[in-house]
Amino acid sequence: MVDISETSETPGKARSNVTLPRDWVKVLARYREPSSLRSSVELAISAIPFVALWALAWWSMSISYWLTIGISVLNAGFLVRLFAIQHDCGHGAFFHNRALSDWVGRILGVITLTPYDVWRRTHSVHHSTSGNLDKRGMGDVHTLTVKEFNQLSWLRQLEYRVYRHPVTLFGLGPGFLFFLQNRIPYGLMTSFRYWVSAMGTNLAIAAILLLVLWFGGLAPLLLIFLPSTMIAASAGVWLFYVQHQFEDAHWESGDDWQLHDAALNGSSHYDLPSVLQWFSANIGIHHVHHLYSRIPFYRLTEVLRNHTELATGAKRLTLRESFVCAKLHLWDEEAKKLLSFAQARALSN
Repeated sequence: MVDISETSETPGKARSNVTLPRDWVKVLARYREPSSLRSSVELAISAIPFVALWALAWWSMSISYWLTIGISVLNAGFLVRLFAIQHDCGHGAFFHNRALSDWVGRILGVITLTPYDVWRRTHSVHHSTSGNLDKRGMGDVHTLTVKEFNQLSWLRQLEYRVYRHPVTLFGLGPGFLFFLQNRIPYGLMTSFRYWVSAMGTNLAIAAILLLVLWFGGLAPLLLIFLPSTMIAASAGVWLFYVQHQFEDAHWESGDDWQLHDAALNGSSHYDLPSVLQWFSANIGIHHVHHLYSRIPFYRLTEVLRNHTELATGAKRLTLRESFVCAKLHLWDEEAKKLLSFAQARALSN
């Protein structure tokens, strides 16, 4: 049952009586419409500073390489924001015109080193299978159950430990993902359409980098392009990780898995400081996003204001609390919790 009404005490604020996660779909549908003007402004205040900081960093090379690197670090924040806008385009949530959203997404995909059509497909799979133990493997962070891990040989256990180590996940992994894996339609290798997306993006990236090399040599690539891209990639992977890899996450198999249960209970509310929330384009309000992915990112805060039960739920994580998530590696099907290797080992002793 869903009841939505407005109170005289808080005009415009909805009071919802939601009994099941799927009921939220009807409640959240009222927030799905984007504003073309607002979307255009959000794109402008993200893209223009990104280009301006690139130019400023290039100019600063004549003064100090350290200053150049510092500007590039700041610009990584705008690169994360551009990726978040590309993300909204992929969900058809940024402009009413789907073709416009797609072409904005494709252009941003060159800047973010992410072939748009390939990513949109794999991300769609992520949304439709998140938290499903029977459908792991595309668009997610590889996660084993305690039982599966214990059944592996020592060598395979070592491989998994290396994969789940923070240095791999948030250091080496993002570089591999954005610089190498994204150059091919990984997971969609048999489709000509996705090869076109990947190769078209690669050609555009190569053309831009060759122009930078022609006019500035290696210095802009090493001091501007590389630092900003690597930091943004690591931040992006961290955001994606903490949105689904927390202690009280939600994983089920078979008929026990339900799409809306997984969306609400398997996605965190990453309550970041205001500055980080702005640069990440509210992507931390991930439980709402998974419940209704067509909501533009700039309307997610409106949802939380109007529905406090979504703002204060058990899946809320602060920045400090989120760091613990990096130590969690294995899903315990009995306790329904994500555990560290040490906790899992204690269970088997």
